[in-house]
Formats: sequence, C-alpha cells, structure tokens
Amino acid sequence: MLAPTVSVLALAVVLAGAVARPFRLPEAAFALPAAGAVLAVGAVTPEAVREEAERLGPVIGFLAAVLVLAKLCDDEGLFHACGTWMARWARRRPRRLLGAVFGLASLITAVLSLDATVVLLTPVVFATSARMGARPGPHAYASAHLSNTASLLLPVSNLTNLLAFTATGLGFTRFALLMLLPWLAAIAVEYGIFRRFFARDLAAPAAPVEPPEPVAPPLFALCTVAATLVGFGLASATGLDPAWAAAAGATVLAVRALARRRTTPRALVRSAALPFLAFVLALGVVVRAVVDQGLGTALAHVLPDGTSLPALLGIAALAAVLANLINNLPATLALVPPASASGPGAVLAVLLGVNIGPNLTYAGSLATLLWRRIAHDHDHPVALGEFTRLGLLTVPVALTASTVALWASLRLLGG
Repeated sequence: MLAPTVSVLALAVVLAGAVARPFRLPEAAFALPAAGAVLAVGAVTPEAVREEAERLGPVIGFLAAVLVLAKLCDDEGLFHACGTWMARWARRRPRRLLGAVFGLASLITAVLSLDATVVLLTPVVFATSARMGARPGPHAYASAHLSNTASLLLPVSNLTNLLAFTATGLGFTRFALLMLLPWLAAIAVEYGIFRRFFARDLAAPAAPVEPPEPVAPPLFALCTVAATLVGFGLASATGLDPAWAAAAGATVLAVRALARRRTTPRALVRSAALPFLAFVLALGVVVRAVVDQGLGTALAHVLPDGTSLPALLGIAALAAVLANLINNLPATLALVPPASASGPGAVLAVLLGVNIGPNLTYAGSLATLLWRRIAHDHDHPVALGEFTRLGLLTVPVALTASTVALWASLRLLGG
C-alpha cells in the first residue's frame, strides 16, 4: 500500500504547489521532489522514468521553442499592434471590442499557444479596455476562456495537444482538419453566451481616455510566424518533429533581436521557462506512478469504447470532470493511453474535455490560474461566483457542440 499512497500524495502535493505557489516558488520546486519520492518507493521504475523522458522530451523542446517565439513576437511589437487594431476596430463600441478580442485571442491561442494569450495578450486587453473607457470584465474573461477553448485547433496550441499528438497517429494537417469544426463550434457557443451573460457591461457607453494611434504592422514577426506554421505542416508531412520548425522560427527572430540589441542571451533563456519545463517532466513521472498504481486500470474500465457519438460524448465529459479534479495536464497523461485503444477520434475527444472543461474551475488548468494572477495585478479581482456561473453556462454547451462537430468531422474525413 506504500507505493499507491505515496503516488497519490505526491500528485496532490504537485497540484497544490502549482495552484498556491507558496513563497512564489516555481512549480518545479514541488514536482521534482515528488518525482524523486515516487521513484524512491518503487511506485515507478527507472525504466518507466526513462520512457517518460523519451516521450516528453520532444514535447518539452517544442514548448520551449514556442515560448521563446511568442516572447520575441512581443518584443517585435506584435501584441501592442494587436491592442491598437482591436481599439480601432471597436470604434468605441464594447460589443465590437468583444468580437475583436474573440478573433485575436482565438488566432493567437491556436498559432502561438495558450501561454501567449494569457501572458502577453491579456495585459493588452486590459490596456485596450481602459483606453476605450469600456468595462474590462467581458474582454478579460474572453481571454481566459479562449486560452482554453481556442486551443483545440492545432497540435501546437496547447501542451495537452502536444502530449496527445503522437498517440493520435495523425499528421499535423489532418489533426487540424479534424479539429477545425469543433474549434469553430466551441468558439461560436462561447461568443453567443458571452454576449448574453455580459449584456449589461457591453451596453454601457464607453468613455475613451485617448484615441488609438496608428501602428505599423510588425511584418517581420508576422512573416516569421506564418513561415513557422507552414514549417509545422511540412515537418509533419516529412516525418520530422514539429519542434524543429518551432526552433527555426524562434532562431530567426532571436538572431534579429540579438543583432539589434533588443534582447540578450540571458533573456532568451529566461523566456524558455526552464523551471516550468522541469515541472512538466516531473509531473509526467508522478502521473505515470499514479497510473501504474491503479488509476490506469480504473480509467480503462470507465472510459467508453469506440467513436460513436454517445462514446465521444462520454469520453469528453469524463475528461472534463477529471481535468477539474486533478488539472488538465495530469488528466491528459492519464486518459490518452486508454483512449488511444479506440483510435484517434477517442484521443481527440479527450482533448475536447481537457481543453474546454477547465473553464469551469480555477484549478482546471495552469493557464487559468496564471490569468487570475494577471487580472489581480491589473486591479480586476475575479469573483468566484461569476467565474463559476459563466463556466456552468459555457462548458456543457460548448463541450457538447464541439463533440458533435468532432463526430461529424470523423464521419466526413475519416479517422
């Protein structure tokens, strides 16, 4: 009984540390000792640790490259330009601003990952709302929800997608094609509910503090991101890991930034978030221990088989519940192996649950926790009741709509 008990306790410590971050310690400060503990009591074997390191290595490398790429895009002025574009498009109308936030947050999340939306776009949303004199609530919540919901489209949009991508057996382009309809369906549902939920805030007249000044588009950054996206598709088609394309895009921007003295090697290393990468690896080891000590068998018994519509709905719902109980990263690591037995469609249904489901609670994803800190830093305390009510309205409908859309995509395109 020692190994199962230590495994569960280790996972609890890791999640509690990631949520609370006492003394502002990085997540790795809790995850690395926990991984050592499960290894010490034999809950996971050295061979299993090596397997996890080999499986997560490319994912971690890709994540580091994307984080650097996103930060360099910010240094190039891409996110400042986004704020100006949103303000000019909105024309002092909060409803139009909400539409602009939905559009930009969806694209940024899909292409540069949810971390870019939370860390880099959210402050811009607050600044743009203040400049327009609009109430920030609807737009700030939109950046939080879309950092999760809009991360369905590409394998690179979310760490959960990267963790599951290999298990799907799909190429980069086919993954995107199968997830396009679910992505659109989930975003459309969120937008419709946001319009009704925040109707009073959106109807309040805006009192602009200052008009937005025209900003030249950062063409070099935009072209680099576009080329990187093309590289993702080409890498997948030729059997290369997409991490190489991400690294190439980050290298191009890094060389330019270093040559212009806009950054330093130390800043580049810091933007790669090495402690968080260590956390991901250690978390994988801890979850592997929990799975090996009984969770994997339990999930295999309750996870629906097949890719019929009822089965996909059941898989997505179970993934959403588990994500809110133990966070979406451990939920992905635990659910993908048994789901892969039913084929790529079942794995994609898991991703619907672990990406949309976290909008229900703060603890559902690390992105939501980080967004809450940013909101507090901008003097916008997040009310638990409001957050939960919005989640109860959006998550079940968005999850159902996207799962039906996935079922239709699988029937139309195969998979």
